[in-house]
Amino acid sequence: MPLLAFLLLLIVQFALAAHAQHIAQTAASRALAAARAQDATAGQGSAEAADTLKLLGGKVLLAPTVHVRRGAQSVAVDVRGDVVAIVPGLDLRVSGHAAGPVEKWTTDAGG
Repeated sequence: MPLLAFLLLLIVQFALAAHAQHIAQTAASRALAAARAQDATAGQGSAEAADTLKLLGGKVLLAPTVHVRRGAQSVAVDVRGDVVAIVPGLDLRVSGHAAGPVEKWTTDAGG
């Protein structure tokens, strides 16, 4: 019976890890969308990620960190955090990554 209970806890732990992974990826994707817009900043991307984590992260994704790097041509976002521990001693970390070009308006020169 204890082995069955332990296996059930492992299943729940890895289901929570998968959910936390989806939260981290969603936060990274939304931060990318905010930061890559024309005239946007890395700070706007970080703020969007923080808002998303506040809404979705709850008690599943603990101590999340967000790193937004915006250059002249591209933006990259990394979100990392710890998964709430159900099984003692099993510390899982998840991350989400999104990257893309900076959006710019252009004119059609070839017409």
